Amino acid sequence: MTDNDVIIEIKNLKTRLGGTWVHKDINLSVRRGEVLGIVGGSGTGKTTLLREMLCLTRPTAGSIKVFGQEVTTASPQTLLAIQRRWGVLFQSNALFGSLTVLENVMFPLREHTSLDLASIQELAILKIQMAGLPVDSALKYPAELSGGMQKRAGLARAIVLDPELIFLDEPTAGLDPNTAAGLDELILNLQSTMGLTIVMVTHDIDSLWTVTNRVAFLGQGVVLCADKMNVLVNNPNPIIHEFFSGPRGRAAEGSHQHGTS
Repeated sequence: MTDNDVIIEIKNLKTRLGGTWVHKDINLSVRRGEVLGIVGGSGTGKTTLLREMLCLTRPTAGSIKVFGQEVTTASPQTLLAIQRRWGVLFQSNALFGSLTVLENVMFPLREHTSLDLASIQELAILKIQMAGLPVDSALKYPAELSGGMQKRAGLARAIVLDPELIFLDEPTAGLDPNTAAGLDELILNLQSTMGLTIVMVTHDIDSLWTVTNRVAFLGQGVVLCADKMNVLVNNPNPIIHEFFSGPRGRAAEGSHQHGTS
C-alpha cells in the first residue's frame, strides 16, 4: 500500500482527559475509497478520536496525518485547506434552525467559494436531491423535517463542496430501522458515485454489516482489531466478543451472514 492509498494515518496517539488516559496508543490508517467504522464500548474514546481527526480536540501526544499533512501542529491556513477537502455529519446534524434546508446547504459554498448566488443555489439543490430529499424540502426549516430527513439535509451539506473524505458521527442514531436502512443505502450510494472515503462512528450493528469495508474496535486505550465485520465478530478477544454477542449483535449477524463480503 503506497502513501497515496492512505488518507488518514494515526500513530502512537495518546489522549489524557480529566486525569484519565482515554487513548494510550492508538494506531490506525484509513485507506482511500473505504468506509471505515469505529466502534467500542462507552468511554473508549470513539467520539474523542473523531474530534481529534477533525482538529476539534488536541491529543496529548502522537501523530495524525490527513492527506499526508500533520494536522496536530498545522497552521490555521493549512488546516483550512485540509478542512475544505472533507465534510462532516455531526450526530445532532448541526443544522442552523433559523435557516431553510437550502440556506443550510448553501452555507459552506458561500463561506469557501467565490461562486455567484445562482450557481450556489443550483449546486445546493443538486446536493439536496443527491441526498434523497424532495426539492420542496429545500424551503423548509429543519424543525419541519423528520429525523431521517434532517440527517439527509445534514449529509447534503456535508457533500456540497465535493469532499474526498466525510466523517459521520452516529448517522443512524435515533432513527427507526427502515429510515436507518434507507440512510445506510444512501451512504453507500454516495460513496460509490462520489468516490468518497468515509469514517463513521456508530453503535448501529446493522450499519456496520451493511456499509463498512473495515471496522476498528477501540478498547483499553488502543485499537484492539481493525478488520472486516465477518472477521471482527469472530475475534476471540473477550471485550470484542462481549460487544457483539448481545441479542442485537447476534440478530444483526444472523440477518447479514448470507450477503457478507
